[in-house]
Amino acid sequence: MAKCDFCGKGVSFGCKVSHSMRHSNRTWKPNIRRVKAIVDGTPKRVYACTRCLRSGKVTRAV
Repeated sequence: MAKCDFCGKGVSFGCKVSHSMRHSNRTWKPNIRRVKAIVDGTPKRVYACTRCLRSGKVTRAV
């Protein structure tokens, strides 16, 4: 679910590193919002990241 419908940004994986340099797995999730947007001329509920919302890639339906 954590995937933007417009740019495709999704979950990324890496390592959590403690102060003693021990490594454990972790994830970074994008800031996804469920918004009502105009898609192909009709209002539709889609998942969009906040960067797409802020940059104007997504046309909000009010």
